[in-house]
Amino acid sequence: MKMRFWEKWKKKKKDQDTFEAKFEELDATVLTEKDYKNGTKVEQYVVERLEQMIDITREIEDEKAEYRMVTAYLNDIHTIEELPEEVRKQINETATNIVQLDSARNGFLNSAKKLTDAQFSQLAREEKEIPDAIRRLASNEAYQDMLCKDMKYLEREKSRFQLHKEYLTSQQHTLRRLLYVLMGLTVAAFIVLFALQEVLKVNMYYGYAITLFVAVVSICVTSLKISRNNTEIHVSERSINRAITLLNKVKFKYVNITNAIDYACEKYHVKRSAELNQMWEDYMEAVKEREKYQKTSEDLDYFNGRLVRLLKNYQLSDAQIWTTQAIALVDHKEMVEITHNLVTRRQKLRDRMEYNLNTIQEQKKEAEQLMDKVGDKKAQVQEIIQAVDRLTETM
Repeated sequence: MKMRFWEKWKKKKKDQDTFEAKFEELDATVLTEKDYKNGTKVEQYVVERLEQMIDITREIEDEKAEYRMVTAYLNDIHTIEELPEEVRKQINETATNIVQLDSARNGFLNSAKKLTDAQFSQLAREEKEIPDAIRRLASNEAYQDMLCKDMKYLEREKSRFQLHKEYLTSQQHTLRRLLYVLMGLTVAAFIVLFALQEVLKVNMYYGYAITLFVAVVSICVTSLKISRNNTEIHVSERSINRAITLLNKVKFKYVNITNAIDYACEKYHVKRSAELNQMWEDYMEAVKEREKYQKTSEDLDYFNGRLVRLLKNYQLSDAQIWTTQAIALVDHKEMVEITHNLVTRRQKLRDRMEYNLNTIQEQKKEAEQLMDKVGDKKAQVQEIIQAVDRLTETM
C-alpha cells in the first residue's frame, strides 16, 4: 500500500523522463557562421535561450517544492520511528483499529447488493406492513391452490355425470327399440299360434300362456329398466347442475383471490410470497449492514481524529496523511518500502535539479557571449539573466 501522493510523483516522474529529450530538441537550433552576422537571427536565438532558462527555472521551482515535501515526509517517518515506546504503542493500537474498520467498511461497500435502491426504499416506506402482507399473500396463495383443486374436482365430477347421462340416454333408445321389437314378436307369436290352432285343430292354450308369460316378463323388465334409467338420468342432470353451480361459485372466488394475489405481486414486483419473503429477509439484513456501516464509519472517524491528535503532538508536517496509510504504522515492511521509495525519489529530484541548474548555466553563458549582438534588447536580456540568477541562488 502506497501513499496517495505517490500517484502524483509517478506522473511527475514520467514527465521528467522526457525532460532531457525536450531540451535536446530545443538545442537542435544552433547558429551557423553566417548566422552570427545576422543580428535578427542572433537576437531570436538569444530570446529562445532566455525562454528556455525561464522554463527550466519553473521546473526547478516545482522540483524544489516536491523535494521539500519528500524531505518533510522522510522527517515525519524518522520522528514516528523515534517516538517513545509508550506513545508508539498508543499510535499502533489506534492505527490497527483504523485498518480493521477501514477493511470492514470497504467490505460492505464492495459486497454485492441483493436489493435495488428502489426495492429498499419501498420496503423501508412500508416496513410495518410487510410482515402482514407476506402472511396475507401466502394465505391467499394457499387458498388459491385449494380453489384450483376444487375446480379440477368439480370439472371431473361434471364430466363424469355428463358421460353417465349420455350413456343412459343412449341405452334408453336401445331399450325402447327393444320394447317395440318384443311387442311385435308377441303379436307375431300369437298370430302363428292362432294359425296353427286353426289348421291343425289343436288346442294351443299352453302356447298362448307361455308366449304371454314371456312377453309380459320381457316387456316388464325392459320397462322397469327404462324407468330406472329415467330416474338415473334425472339424478345425473341434477348432479351436473349442482356441479356447474358449485364450479361457478368456486371460479368466482378463484378470480377474486387471483386478482388480490396479482395486485400484491404487482405492488411489490414479485411473483410469489416466497420471493417477497426473501426480499424482506434481504432488507432486514441490509438494514443491519447499514447500521453496522454507519457505526463503523463513526468509529473510523473517531480513531482517525485520535491518530491525528496523537501525531500532531510531535509537529509532523502532515499528520492527516497517516489516516490513509495506517497500515504502514503497524506493518514495518510497508514503512520500509515507503521510506525506500521516498529516498529514491528525493535522489532523483536532486539529480534533476542539478541537471537543470547546469543547463541554465550553459544557456546563460551562451546568452552572455551573444549580448553584444542583440542590439537594443541588451538591457532586457541582462534583466532576465539577473532575475534567473536571483532565483537560482536560493537553490
